[in-house]
Amino acid sequence: MIRLSARFAGALALAALSLPVFQAAAQQQVPNAPAPGASVAPLSAPAPAAAPVFPKTNPANFNATGPSIEAFNNFMHIYYGWQDGIVWQVQAILKTPIDGLSLVAVSVADKTTNVEPQSKLFYAAVDGKHVIRGEEIVRSDEHPFSLARALLQQRADGPYRGAASKDMELVEFADFQCPVCKAVQANMDQLAVDFPKARFVFQTLPLAELHPQATRAAAYGVCVAKQGGSDAFFTYASAAFDGQEGLASADGATLTLNSAVAKAGLDPAKIATCATDPATVATVAASVKLAQDLGFYGTPTLFVNGRKVPANVPYNILKQVVLYQAKLDGVTAQ
Repeated sequence: MIRLSARFAGALALAALSLPVFQAAAQQQVPNAPAPGASVAPLSAPAPAAAPVFPKTNPANFNATGPSIEAFNNFMHIYYGWQDGIVWQVQAILKTPIDGLSLVAVSVADKTTNVEPQSKLFYAAVDGKHVIRGEEIVRSDEHPFSLARALLQQRADGPYRGAASKDMELVEFADFQCPVCKAVQANMDQLAVDFPKARFVFQTLPLAELHPQATRAAAYGVCVAKQGGSDAFFTYASAAFDGQEGLASADGATLTLNSAVAKAGLDPAKIATCATDPATVATVAASVKLAQDLGFYGTPTLFVNGRKVPANVPYNILKQVVLYQAKLDGVTAQ
């Protein structure tokens, strides 16, 4: 996965649109209540949604040497096939002024609704190996997440819960001072319940420029895991997130983190000493470097067997993605 430069991404933003994850709810008009004594017609079942009708394709709109329609359909299936009801049709694969880069137009629809298909645009490498999706260049081969998955299996060494096996591995990158990270912990807890055969790893990613106490909280977490194990770490993490408001100042952070350590059953003084040890500092830095090597720098982010997912999407979407990725990889998570 490659992050585009801000200038290049801005130039492509109008055309390189990613698929919507959510379907906006249609506004409904509520009828007035019937007058007293008036007869009420029985309720009828809603009419089934008609199958989407895609525009006819024009052979003149396929003048690029690649990628092939088959290759792009495979990309769409891997990246977006987890969305129930989503169907699509490639409408054009056109040459661009940039050698080796094609413009691909796709009509996308939801077969469970009567909403007309929407046009989405992508840029794709002629050789069929990469697609520009939003601000990212992603692999579009048969196993697009394999490199990230292998990298995480080798270097995601944070505390974990669930299965010891890495066959189905979910790696969360989070910042203890990030409010959204705090909010998504309920999703992470529920995923651990619903997928008992998966391995859940917590990788610290302190965004020090935004959150001055995040690196310290991360270092404390590393030491808690080192001295007390993963169970102690997740107790510490829960307490640290619960007391997140206390991390707004250095003095507040001391009280909050010491309290979280105590709840994990460890000595705050020993953890504070450990947090300044060069080995601890290096561990936190290595986790940040892992995120950079994966091509992102933001929290909360979840990797599902190498597939990057914003961790703050609704839970039902996270669950769908996990189920779909497990199916693609031929592994068991439940």
